[in-house]
Amino acid sequence: MRHKVSGYKLGRSTAQRTALRRSLVTELIEHGRIQTTEAKCKAIRNQAEKLVTIAKSGLVEDKAKQVYARRLVAARVNGGPATVRKLFEDIAPRYVNRNGGYTRISKLGPRKGDNAPMAIIEWV
Repeated sequence: MRHKVSGYKLGRSTAQRTALRRSLVTELIEHGRIQTTEAKCKAIRNQAEKLVTIAKSGLVEDKAKQVYARRLVAARVNGGPATVRKLFEDIAPRYVNRNGGYTRISKLGPRKGDNAPMAIIEWV
């Protein structure tokens, strides 16, 4: 029984699951919206919203806090400096007055090949 067990295994080992989540969050930051399965959307929503919260905390005047926030985000995404810059300069300022709920999951129909439920995750 999975009582009080959080997270999604996604049918992968721990290292594969970490790499998948990291790459999906990076693609979400770079492209603004991605289409994948519902389970993967739900699995990355939490991480994406935490990254936006960290980026919002890095928008303060204190230079040390800005560097610290950028390093935290850079450790959690694959895209390099361009992805981190986009998160801090484009995405985070949009949500300064919002207390969470930065992403939206819209359900699509089933995938044609294997009937997997598909969804789109995007920034609100």
